[in-house]
Amino acid sequence: MLADVRCEGHASRASYRARRSHAILMRGVAGSAFTLAIGVRYASAREGAFAWRKGFSVPDMLNAHRRALVIPARRRSTRLPDKMLLRQTGKTVLQHTFEAACQATRADVVLIATDDAEIAAEARRFGGRVAMTSVDCPSGTDRVAEAVRSLPGAEIIVNLQGDEPEADPAAIDRLFDLLEQHPAAAMATLATPIRSRAALDDPACVKVTFDDAGRALYFSRSPIPHPREWDDRLLWSTPAVFHQHLGMYAYRRALLMQMPQWSVGRLEQVEKLEQLRVLENGGAILVAVVEQAARGIDTPEDYAAFVARRRAA
Repeated sequence: MLADVRCEGHASRASYRARRSHAILMRGVAGSAFTLAIGVRYASAREGAFAWRKGFSVPDMLNAHRRALVIPARRRSTRLPDKMLLRQTGKTVLQHTFEAACQATRADVVLIATDDAEIAAEARRFGGRVAMTSVDCPSGTDRVAEAVRSLPGAEIIVNLQGDEPEADPAAIDRLFDLLEQHPAAAMATLATPIRSRAALDDPACVKVTFDDAGRALYFSRSPIPHPREWDDRLLWSTPAVFHQHLGMYAYRRALLMQMPQWSVGRLEQVEKLEQLRVLENGGAILVAVVEQAARGIDTPEDYAAFVARRRAA
């Protein structure tokens, strides 16, 4: 607050102006220091349901963004063209994802990475910060790595796909916490129990198995572990036997910058799963289990179901 500076008694008008100028100066200094310390400012939406974050271009502010959440967003989608820009709910899929991301408390900055001018314009329209990337990025991870070059202070980076409008903010925070709490780990991801035989047998449902320390052993489109003899009780055992991998990752900066330099591995080529590249190069991936999976949007049916849920809420 501006100091209540009053011209009292016999103080001269000049003295009053001097004191007032000093108070304004101090307010500016304090405000600047506060902004620098916080790093990211929040603004409440009309509904009060979320807050959005706007970054700053000042170099010191960029260095202050230690924990970054990057949303790679592209136009090219074979199963649902232009899905990022669909807006039957009144907001685009990208804006829903951005708003979900901004509810996470551990990220210092939220950044949308894209190579498309229309997606960039939409992101800026709703207050998102944008990093333009090359059209030649072969994967979301490569796009995230390129975008993070604009954040030299980012040490832990979470990759949230732009088609995850119902992403759980608590799950995002858990990824940041995993790498904070395990300094030796360079990468982390999430999984949820599989309780359905149909999901277990579905190649589109990526499975993961991990050791007792939570380190991933393998990712596959096939059921893993594969029972020699099937028993339905395996689906309901505690702890769960089967886990679905959720495509959300946290990286340390050094690993993220190194990954695009690695050649595609033989297992990655077979499964078409880029996280296998890390295992094939001797890296470790921590896996945390969450009870429910957010529903991403890959098909017209996925989007129709999402719209129905939003309208029913």
